[in-house]
Amino acid sequence: MAQDLHYVLEGLAMGGIKRVASASQPPLHLLTAVSARKDAGGSPTGVVGQGLARRLLDAGDRVRVLAEPGQVDGWPDGVEVVEGSITRPLEHAGVFDGVDGVFLAGAVPATVGDALMAARDAGVRRIVVLSSHGPEYEEAYPPDTWFWLAIERAVERSGMEWTHIRPSAVMGSVIEGTYPATGSDWPDTVRGERIVREAFLEDGHYPFIHEDDLAAVAVAALRTGDHAGTVVEAVGLPISTRSRVASIAAAIGHDIAAVEMIPDDSRANRRRRGWPDGGIDVTLYALREYGARLAELTQWTLDQRPSVREIIGRPLRGFDDWAVENAHLFR
Repeated sequence: MAQDLHYVLEGLAMGGIKRVASASQPPLHLLTAVSARKDAGGSPTGVVGQGLARRLLDAGDRVRVLAEPGQVDGWPDGVEVVEGSITRPLEHAGVFDGVDGVFLAGAVPATVGDALMAARDAGVRRIVVLSSHGPEYEEAYPPDTWFWLAIERAVERSGMEWTHIRPSAVMGSVIEGTYPATGSDWPDTVRGERIVREAFLEDGHYPFIHEDDLAAVAVAALRTGDHAGTVVEAVGLPISTRSRVASIAAAIGHDIAAVEMIPDDSRANRRRRGWPDGGIDVTLYALREYGARLAELTQWTLDQRPSVREIIGRPLRGFDDWAVENAHLFR
């Protein structure tokens, strides 16, 4: 299959053949994955995409992936992997050929229009956006400052069926280091010192969703039209920083010291690790707000409809499960 895809793409580059999906073939989905970015506050596209690919293959569908160099490995057998970036879509327009639906993860406002034009020209029917929690707040600012809202609006104007998925923090962000609130430095400090240093250690909370639950939401959006034209708030319940440390300690069978940092020290620590001030400020604000308004924000999560549980048909997976599955990161 990979050789066949290479042949098709090579032919397209030469202005020649164009593969058309047979009516007897299962649907073909395109997933996009980018390397971790510290400036956009995004979800871990590879971690989520790999879980999504497994579910689509298990359902009998076909999967193609457009992955940046750091994301080409780890995909299930049977996936067609094309090395490239959704941020440079015109270099890889052929990947959209024969595709029914696109899981659009890692796009950027500057080139998302080109990606959507290539998808529409290729006959893509459905776009599912892996967005971020909070684009509605961008609307209060000038459009030239929008990021997630700019992507969502472009997709809505594309003429294709669309669904936006706005997840809370993804537990697996620790693996790719895509969000400071998730403890992206914890594997290093736990392995090296058996210690975690965080601000708002006692009261801080943050909402998390397991990447497999997020992938299950994406499957439902890609394979059905049930959520077309809607925004799905794929949010999990707030989890305290202290309880996440305890879950990891139990999973690895070692005590982990938890040290409270003042916010200014936490900010300096995250700057040293390359996080921009905007992402740091949002993280510290959210940890404080979820701690101070825990009951209210927990109720907001419970009030979302459709809920993640309703979409995936089972209870959400907890952080204890995630810690056991990923204990090797911390040993």
